[in-house]
Amino acid sequence: MTRRARKADALQGTLDLLVLRTLSREPMHGYAIAARIQQITDDRLRIEEGSLYPALHRMEQDGWIAADWKITSNNRRARVYRLTRAGRKRLDQQQERWDQLTEAVARVLRYA
Repeated sequence: MTRRARKADALQGTLDLLVLRTLSREPMHGYAIAARIQQITDDRLRIEEGSLYPALHRMEQDGWIAADWKITSNNRRARVYRLTRAGRKRLDQQQERWDQLTEAVARVLRYA
């Protein structure tokens, strides 16, 4: 596996984790997901449409999220995504892996 492929996998996994976690609170349309992540991170993370919508499509195909067409508060039609039972399980798995990774990195930074 090339360095570029490993980086893409890591970034994709992180994006999945962020999206699944955001949807664990409530169903949202794509723009609201990106805006919520940006808001929570004080503009430190911005999810571009070119990354978000392919990820949402892939997660829907994998059965982690489901989507329905709804009318938004500003009277526009949008796909609203929600977490499925499989998505909740995936979120729990990814959260555990993330916690282990960040703990390991913190140890290196603390003790190396």
